[in-house]
Amino acid sequence: MTELREVAPESKMLVCTEANAGRVAAMLDCGPSAFVHGTALPVGWHFFQLAGETTRSSLRPDGFSCLDFPDIGLPRLMLGGREVQYLDAIPIGFRVRRESSLASLARKESISGPMAVATIRHQLQPLEAIAPAVVETQTYILLSDGPFRPTQTDVFQTVRADISKVLIPDEIMLFQYSALGFNSHRIHIDRNYARDVEGYPDLVVNGGLTTILLTDLLRNEVGVVPKAIKVRHLAPLFCGQPITLAANRDGGGWRLAAHDDRGAKAVELKVSIQ
Repeated sequence: MTELREVAPESKMLVCTEANAGRVAAMLDCGPSAFVHGTALPVGWHFFQLAGETTRSSLRPDGFSCLDFPDIGLPRLMLGGREVQYLDAIPIGFRVRRESSLASLARKESISGPMAVATIRHQLQPLEAIAPAVVETQTYILLSDGPFRPTQTDVFQTVRADISKVLIPDEIMLFQYSALGFNSHRIHIDRNYARDVEGYPDLVVNGGLTTILLTDLLRNEVGVVPKAIKVRHLAPLFCGQPITLAANRDGGGWRLAAHDDRGAKAVELKVSIQ
């Protein structure tokens, strides 16, 4: 493994606007009127405050916007996972300081060829607070050129869950999420690119969108607000295909997962509630 470099944090002053909170609510098909100035932004909805500002001419060829990513000859990118700590509330309408950094970028050799693992770290701190309210670490996998190789079989798996919900993410939901997060990664918004260049069968559902759907299931159906989550992405989910969101009791806590249209686990989410 070769460590490539670390990048100094980037600091931005933002506002957690009532308009954006209302738009997230609309995307999730719930009434936006409850999310007004001074109320707490629901846990998991902070993603629009992580949006980058990379100029269009500086984007990677796949459209991904990232903090000072150097070109290392690995054109394909996927989200591997994330860890999020919810330390305090972010009040809607308040100013927030964001500290973001490309914490590490390490090249590796795998059985399928060269790859790299990038770690991006974000902190969101309300201006009036003395400590961050949200700390999120994202892990991305960069791969060499080549088509997506599905592992899907014809075997259907039964999803067993204490609480579950089935939904079908469509082009509108993917557009709304990408627009709110200023996410131009083309596998989520450009069907021809996703199919013809990267070899996916359809648009790929944003990993962050799946995380929000799972945390909303936890909050709305289970009645639990997480203190921290750890997410692993095992396989992509696709536009127009049913997703089963499943929650299972795990000792004194909960374990969540998103399953594809054949019941295979695509995302797993571990919850800490203390």
